[in-house]
Amino acid sequence: MTAFPLVAGTNRDRLHLVPGRTSLLVFALVLICGLLLPITALAHDVSQRDASFVQSNQGTAVAAFMYLGAKHMVTGYDHLAFLVGVIFFLYRLKDVVTYVSLFTVGHSVTLLAGVLGGIHANSYIVDAIIGFSVVYKAFDNMDGFKRFLGFEPNTKLAVLIFGLFHGFGLATKLQQLDLSKNGLVTNIVSFNIGVEIGQVLALTAVLIALSFWRTRPGFLRHAFATNTVLMTVGFVLTGYQIAGYYLGS
Repeated sequence: MTAFPLVAGTNRDRLHLVPGRTSLLVFALVLICGLLLPITALAHDVSQRDASFVQSNQGTAVAAFMYLGAKHMVTGYDHLAFLVGVIFFLYRLKDVVTYVSLFTVGHSVTLLAGVLGGIHANSYIVDAIIGFSVVYKAFDNMDGFKRFLGFEPNTKLAVLIFGLFHGFGLATKLQQLDLSKNGLVTNIVSFNIGVEIGQVLALTAVLIALSFWRTRPGFLRHAFATNTVLMTVGFVLTGYQIAGYYLGS
């Protein structure tokens, strides 16, 4: 299989040939996204059951917090949608590791700094930016920056910066809970390790699926439709959070 070194790879140059031939598929997938809007829009929240456990916990609970972190990542549609966009055109394992590592560094820094360092921000604004990160990555995959704006952003820097917001988004949710100070550092570090374990598990499944799909002749033909769906999901997430910011203030 041909290797393409970066997200800004040559395959995206062919996406502009696809939209007219996949319009029906785009419509169908966007319709599905609309039906799934309630699930997708609430993807970043901590469940009531998990919140009750976290608030009632006293002392160190490494295994439990690792499980909760892994669960959050595996069920976190906002994180996964962004990461799917990030690795969509990455064919070499080295590039996948590089980009995912940048996201991991950003995610870990702000999760730990937000909860342990007491850095606060409006959760609606942070989550709106997280939704926008999905829009950005899908637009980038469709070569939108080069075709419409005449430039290509630094993809590595963008993944790192958006990783910071993704981690901060979860931190704002944990900040809303009454966390016990007893064992807090160990528990939050364990939670973050669980997040990264969940990320590896989820991305492994995505990579297996993508690797198989790339062997099919329809991969490039439907790449535009897939990224259109990713962009739609991003707009839904962003719009939901912006509405929450104005209605909640």
